[in-house]
This record gives sequence, structure tokens and C-alpha cells, in this order.
Amino acid sequence: MKIALFSDIHANLPALEAFFADLEHQNPDAVYCLGDLVGYNIWPNEVINAIRQRGIPTIAGNYDFGIGRASNDCGCAYKTEEEKANGAISISFTNQLVKEEERKYLRSLPAHIKLEFQLNNDKLNLLLVHGSPRKINEYLFEDRDEKSLQRIMQEADADILCFGHTHKPYHRILEIDEAEAKRYRHAINIGSVGKPKDGDQRGGYVLLHIDESSSIHQRESVRVEFVRFPYDVEKAAKAVEDSPLPDAYAESLRKGV
Repeated sequence: MKIALFSDIHANLPALEAFFADLEHQNPDAVYCLGDLVGYNIWPNEVINAIRQRGIPTIAGNYDFGIGRASNDCGCAYKTEEEKANGAISISFTNQLVKEEERKYLRSLPAHIKLEFQLNNDKLNLLLVHGSPRKINEYLFEDRDEKSLQRIMQEADADILCFGHTHKPYHRILEIDEAEAKRYRHAINIGSVGKPKDGDQRGGYVLLHIDESSSIHQRESVRVEFVRFPYDVEKAAKAVEDSPLPDAYAESLRKGV
């Protein structure tokens, strides 16, 4: 089974349209969105409706949660006063743009999606979240302490944990020694479609490959494919510059940071 996972579009319609075009060549068996449809650009309604029209199962990101409730708090962790001030402009502008029907949709989104596979006499649990199983806006960075990551996944009963929020893709395989055999868990950050922060301006998503041979006891039996695709970055950046949004967001798109 080939599962396409994408996240953190952040109202970037050119990136989302390019993602859908790229996805047509992949022919996945299922598609899931891990949230943060809105914020930081001018097309929140268009992004929401493009995903709704395709019937894509979607969970709420922290920005979706805030905008869905017409809140001025997106649950974002800004590092500087400048970032905080820019963020205040972004959420205020997004709240002005989002229409009531689209806001209602954001309010209805679930926090998690859990899929249970029965393979090789093993149960394989796939958990989709935005930030972490514990909190919608918790950041699980690549350098997270292994014991902490193990504990989070164990408490969530997740063999494969897929998430976004940091906009930096990675795949970590965690090894657990059990009495009978070694067990493996997979922590996968799927990156960002519309606001990458890993130095690559291209949008990104993940293809997760699970088949009849996949097992919690086989390290390489779950395959993770990171896909990058080009899109009209300048169109998205120019839209920011022609709006009340801070120009810093345009430069972030151009630099992929």
C-alpha cells in the first residue's frame, strides 16, 4: 500500500496545485493531510476548498485550530519579538480572509487519525498527528532525545508516527529490545508543502510504503520516500508582498527557511 502524506500548506495555493499535479504521477492508494492549511499567505479559503473538494481526510493543525475558533492565537512558538509581531499580523489577516463556511470546516477537523494494519500476525499501528500525540503544537525536531521520542510513541501505541509542524522532513527508526525479538518504531516528519524550512524552496511530502511483508520486527520493512516538487515560488512570494503580510514571509519562501 502506498500512502501519500502532506502537511503545512499555509495558504500557499501555487504549492498545493503543484503538489496535486505531482501526486497524479504517483498513483497512491490513499492520501491524508496532516493540517495547517491556513496562515502566512493569501489563499486560505482556496486551499481549504481544494482539499475539501477532493475528500481528503485531514486533521487540524495548530493554525487551523486557532483560525477555526476566530482566535488571535495560533499556538506558534516564535523565537523573537519581530517574529511574534509578524505572526500577529498573519493571524489577524487570515482571520479577516477566512469565510464562515471554511472556518466551520476547520473547527470540525479531528486531532488525530489512527490506522491499524494486521500483517504477518503483527499489529502495525500508524498514527497521524500534526505536532505530536500529546499536543497539537509540540515540536518533534530531528534531534529529539531518543528516550523521549520512544516514550511518546509508546504512550500513543504508535508503531509508525507521522507528523508535520516543524516543516523539516526526517525519518528516524527507533530500536527496542524485547524478550522475543527486536522491535522497531518509525518517527516520520513529512515536511511542508507550502512553507519548507530545510533550505530547499521546493514543496515536500512523503510516500509511505506498507505491504504484506511489513513488520514491527523488520527494520527496513516500512519504506519512507521523501518527494520534492518545484512550484511557482515567485508567484507565492509576490502575493505576500502585495498583501498586508510581512515581506519576511516572501523571503522565507524564496530561501526555503
